[in-house]
Amino acid sequence: MRGLLTNTLIGLLTIGMPSARCSALPPTDLSPAERVHAFYYGWYGTPEVNGQWLQWNHAVLLLGGKTGPNCQPPEDIGANFYPEAGPYSSRDAGTVARHCAELQRAGVGVVAVSWWGKDHVTDQSLPVLFDAARASGLKIAFHLEPWPGRDAASIRDALAYLLERWGSAPELFRWVGRPLVYVYDSYLVPDSEWKRLLRPDGDISVRGTPQDCVFIGLWVKEDHGRALAESGFDGFYTYFATEGFTWGSTPGNWPKMARFARRQGKMFIPSVGPGYNDLRIRPWNRKNYRARDGGAYYDAMMRQAVDVDPQILSITSYNEWHEGTQIEPAVPKQTAGRDYEDYGNLAPTWYLDRTRYWVDRWLHGSKGL
Repeated sequence: MRGLLTNTLIGLLTIGMPSARCSALPPTDLSPAERVHAFYYGWYGTPEVNGQWLQWNHAVLLLGGKTGPNCQPPEDIGANFYPEAGPYSSRDAGTVARHCAELQRAGVGVVAVSWWGKDHVTDQSLPVLFDAARASGLKIAFHLEPWPGRDAASIRDALAYLLERWGSAPELFRWVGRPLVYVYDSYLVPDSEWKRLLRPDGDISVRGTPQDCVFIGLWVKEDHGRALAESGFDGFYTYFATEGFTWGSTPGNWPKMARFARRQGKMFIPSVGPGYNDLRIRPWNRKNYRARDGGAYYDAMMRQAVDVDPQILSITSYNEWHEGTQIEPAVPKQTAGRDYEDYGNLAPTWYLDRTRYWVDRWLHGSKGL
C-alpha cells in the first residue's frame, strides 16, 4: 500500500557518504507534456472483467496490524470519494481510454504506472494501458513498488522482464535514451544493495547494459538526498500528497532540495497532490488527513512546485482512490451507512482542468495566480 512510513523504518535509513561520484545526467529537452507525470494505479477489478472485485473491496486496516472487514462494492468501496464512472476495471479498454483522455485534458504526458511484480494485476493490466497510450500519444514510465523480497538482484530481474517486454514500445518514456523508472520506498533497500546495482563499479551493475535506466529514488529524510546520490540514483522525487508527512514532502524544503539536485547533476521531481484522506481504510490515521479546502490545497502545492521550476513535475495521483489523492472525477454519493466526500462546489473535472491551468502557467506563461 501507498503512503505510510513507520518511524522505525525511517530510522533505519543508512546515509552513504561520499566515495567516487557517479556521472551526472546530461541535459535534455522534453516536450511540455513529457515534463508532467501522474502516478497511476492499474490494480482495480470488477467481477464482469476480472471475475472478482479488486481493490474496491479493500479491507479496513486496524491498529496493531489487524485487518477489519472488507468493503462491499459497488456501493461500499475502499475510498472516501466515489468515482464519477463508478468502480471500474483497469483491464477494461474503454475505461483506460477514458483515463488517457482525462490525463491529456489535464496536460499530463507521462503515466507513471504502479508495478508490483510479474503476473500481479498491475502487470496484467499493462497491455491495455500501452494500447491506450499508443492511441492517445501518452508515454509510460514504471513506478516500481516494494514487492516481497525486493532487493538489487530482483530489481535487476524485474527490469530485464519489463524491458524485454516493453523496451521497444514507442510509448515507453525515455530520458536521453534510457527509460525513466521511479522507485517507491527505495529506502527499504539498503544503500549497499543500490550501489551494487546502480554504480558503474557494482558487481551486478545495470550501467551500460540493456537494463540501464534513469532511476528516481524517494527522498524522505533531510539528509536522504546525499544517500540516494551516492548510491547511484539519477534523481529524486517526493511522492506524498500529505504536506509535512516527511521532510521531503514539505514544499518549504523543495528549493533546498532542487539546489542540491542541481549541484549533484541530478533531477529533482516534486510531487503535488490535491489532499489526502485514507480514513475509510485507515480510520486511525487522522493526523495525516489533509482537506482539499475547495482546491486551495492543490493550488498551494502546485505554486510551490512551479516556483522551483523542476525539469519534471509529478502528480500524486490520477487515481489512488484509497488515499483520496485522486484528480480523477468524483461525484457526491450517499448510500445506506455511507456518505462519500466529493469536490464540493467544484465540478467533478475541476482537478483535471486545474492541473492544466498550472501546467500552462508553468510552461507557457506566468507562474502565479
